[in-house]
Amino acid sequence: MNAAPRIQTTAGRLAALGFADGARAERLLDELGPEAVGDLALLDDLVGAADPDLALTTLSRLVERDPSVLGTFRADPDLRRRLLGVFGLSAALGEHVVRHPECLPSIQWTRWPALGDLREEMLLAVGADPDTAEPVAEPAADGVTAGPGTPSTSGTPGPAMEALRVAYRNRLLHLATRDVTGECTLAEVAAALADLASVALEAALAVARAEVADAGDVRLAVIGMGKCGARELNYISDVDVVFVAEPKEGVDETKALQTATRLAQGMMRACSASTPEGALWEVDANLRPEGKMGPLVRSMESHLAYYRRWAKTWEFQALLKARPVAGDLELGQQYVAAVNELVWQAAARPKFVEDVQSMRRRVEAHVPAGEADRQIKLGPGGLRDIEFAVQLLQLVHGRSDPLLRRRATLSALAALSRGGYVGRDDAKALAEAYTFLRQVEHMLQLHRLRRTHVVPADTADLRRLGRGLGMTTDPVGEFTTTWKRHALEVRRLHEKLFYRPLLQAVARLPETEARLSTAAATARLEALGYADPEGALRHIAALTSGVSRRAAIQRTLLPVMLGWFADAPDPDAGLLGFRQVSDKLGTTPWYLRLLRDETAVAERLAHLLGTSKYVTGLLLHAPEAVAMLGSPAELAVRPAATLAAEAAAAVGRHAEDAETAVAAVRALRRRELLRTACADLSGLIDIEEVGQALSSLNDVTIQAALDTAINKVTLERRAPFPTRVAVIAMGRLGGLESSYASDADVMFVHAPLPGAAERDATGAAHAVAEETRRLLALPAPDPPLQIDAGLRPEGRQGPLVRTIASYRAYYDRWASHWEAQALLRARFCAGDTELGREFVALVEPLRYPAGGISADAVREIRKLKARMEAERLPRGADPALHTKLGRGGLSDVEWVAQLIQLRHAGTVPALRTTRTLDALRAAAGEGLIDPADEEVLAQAWLFASRIRDALMLVRGRAADSIPTPVKERVLLARALGYPLEGTEDFVEDYRRATRRARAVVERVFYED
Repeated sequence: MNAAPRIQTTAGRLAALGFADGARAERLLDELGPEAVGDLALLDDLVGAADPDLALTTLSRLVERDPSVLGTFRADPDLRRRLLGVFGLSAALGEHVVRHPECLPSIQWTRWPALGDLREEMLLAVGADPDTAEPVAEPAADGVTAGPGTPSTSGTPGPAMEALRVAYRNRLLHLATRDVTGECTLAEVAAALADLASVALEAALAVARAEVADAGDVRLAVIGMGKCGARELNYISDVDVVFVAEPKEGVDETKALQTATRLAQGMMRACSASTPEGALWEVDANLRPEGKMGPLVRSMESHLAYYRRWAKTWEFQALLKARPVAGDLELGQQYVAAVNELVWQAAARPKFVEDVQSMRRRVEAHVPAGEADRQIKLGPGGLRDIEFAVQLLQLVHGRSDPLLRRRATLSALAALSRGGYVGRDDAKALAEAYTFLRQVEHMLQLHRLRRTHVVPADTADLRRLGRGLGMTTDPVGEFTTTWKRHALEVRRLHEKLFYRPLLQAVARLPETEARLSTAAATARLEALGYADPEGALRHIAALTSGVSRRAAIQRTLLPVMLGWFADAPDPDAGLLGFRQVSDKLGTTPWYLRLLRDETAVAERLAHLLGTSKYVTGLLLHAPEAVAMLGSPAELAVRPAATLAAEAAAAVGRHAEDAETAVAAVRALRRRELLRTACADLSGLIDIEEVGQALSSLNDVTIQAALDTAINKVTLERRAPFPTRVAVIAMGRLGGLESSYASDADVMFVHAPLPGAAERDATGAAHAVAEETRRLLALPAPDPPLQIDAGLRPEGRQGPLVRTIASYRAYYDRWASHWEAQALLRARFCAGDTELGREFVALVEPLRYPAGGISADAVREIRKLKARMEAERLPRGADPALHTKLGRGGLSDVEWVAQLIQLRHAGTVPALRTTRTLDALRAAAGEGLIDPADEEVLAQAWLFASRIRDALMLVRGRAADSIPTPVKERVLLARALGYPLEGTEDFVEDYRRATRRARAVVERVFYED
């Protein structure tokens, strides 16, 4: 049996349309009469309101008071739609209309009156002459009953205050109807509210003049502050003001200030006093000098004296919004012009940025705990986050950029974005969030015309807010999601912008340095130590000239970066490098945004460019690598396994083209060389970690080139590759002690596959070794990796590649002492892993002889070392300053370690390492060398290694000796962390370290 069809009641249909209480809505519609019940257009407008129930309730009360309203609505559908829209949001304005139905004609106009017309309307309402603002008539006891221009004729301040309130709320209602129907933007609404407040203040001042004798003896200006001053006022907000007064000619100043004080008090009372029509709002004068404890009214001179001597940082922040709004506007303009000169210099005050940041934290800390997550003004992600960030950026950058000197938040934010101080996307996100939060704030306040910034928890209230914002599917859910999304984004951007280190750096610049005028820049460049100020000015002009966004951001960055370049060893090279990198990346969207928003990147970049030609050269070939300077984590040495996988993938992508494949691997190596150099110069890794990182990177590069070469030779042979190949690292590469300038000392070994002819296998292995060397040495923008096989058996006269059997035969019969010593650093680095292990096992007995080397071998090694000292040191080189072959240098320390290994590693396994310092530490641990001697040798080796690497980093080319020219020594010393005046200390420190090491070498190595 089928269920009977469900018959929907009228109440049910009304509930489905959006009424929360369908039965009550049905009853109220019935009470309106049959014409209302059948008026579908009326029903549509009610349903379209934010709160249909509230709109219908207010309409019912209004019709009860004035039945003609329904006829008016039928005759003017636009009026009906606008008014019902307000009724659905604002119970308070609905109450006003019910109490004053005569106000309806005034809101039939869609145009908002000009400021002069508003002023005339309010002054007439309180019985004042619009031309003089002096009281001349009495307003009617029941206030304004028609439109603007209605004269009033009352006598006492009481009726005048009531008339002011009625006239004000009529205009407030008019504005709200335009707001809720989307006829004006948030900025237009906020500006209209501020204008309405200013004319209300003017009218209130006229009321006060009627009460104060001698009111004509003083010029009184009312200065709007906060949102009133910025023309971004809320529907209900305290109106912040400051009073400034001057006596008329011939009037005693003390008496004039007393009169002005009574006028100010009367004006405040006329706005805030309770009347049958309620109050307008509180007039808050607490932003005046000394706050509540200071005099209510001061003269211009008194104001300026206070601000020059006593004002706190927050007071200048408040003055940013100052604007004459009532009273003597000429005096007000003079006041604002005078204080503006102080406002835009406030950022140069000590700890200005820190003070503003501290103030924001204090404001946030005072938000009641139960409200913090629902406060759209003071809480995290609220309006104050946006306003404080914008104001701080304005105050810091506005002293040198007049285009930022705007009072309104959205206008200032747009100027900051146009000027490049805030990224476009960030500015857009902040503007959208600000607009959303202000709209919510307006709707919260419209409901009861009460000052509130707390989002309610009640579902009905949230539903009204959501529907008021056009969210109809799921008003509560959509509103909450949107609000939280904006709050999170605001908080993120606030912390990014408000705590941007660049702000502190710019704020600390003297005024003459914040703007890059030619004369000021030349003087500053000379004072900072630029060797070629005129050349530097050309670079600055190239970077900052024009009206592009790029030039605007550079004008913000460069005054600060010039100081950072000056802190580097070579400011001129730093600025030149910055221009070159910027020329390559200046049109790239992220580059300047990164430098502006992540100040650590800009400062680190300035230091690197001003220190290292090597880094500059790498950056110019891969400028996008600037992005890695963002954090220490980005500069961390990457694991060898990760690099190997990336290199293998690059080779795989270009399997058909060997040169392209290795070019991709060399580009990877260039990037990692840059990462290591930046980490090194930034003090994030020590010299041992540098050596290990560079050696591992070279291993990965050789492996990728070897794989590419094998693939190429295999394709050329059109037959399977007949042998296994391994690369054995030697020298500094084998010891994991590579420097930036190191070649790759290696030996190639191969083992024919079963069934392969040895001659064929050797030919294939030789072709692979030669191709590997060729690919890594090809001319390219990337640093080459020279493969040096000179340490192989028979040296350069011997075959480039040998079989494992050939190596065994050679070492069994012909190996010399120096070859055993060289094999101490032998380490498998690329190719066939098993073959590499086999080779290492093969040479173990040779380099770690069971009983140690003979006395004759020791003497032979000492003679060889002495001959090298005499013959291999370059002609003219100072033995005390040559880091490799000089006295106490790298060679001295390494030969000590190697001799100990040759004599004792056969019986002391701890000595079996390819690394110099590890061998020395093991020797000290085993009692084979005095720990104090080990420390001396290690310090000298580390110092010499740092200098050798620093020479490459600073000059961009390899060198082994500490340079003689003073300038080069200064640059080297600064790169090593010595102060400008510490160059000679650096040289003496090195001499001292190597002198002590040489003494240990004489005693331990030569047994002298």
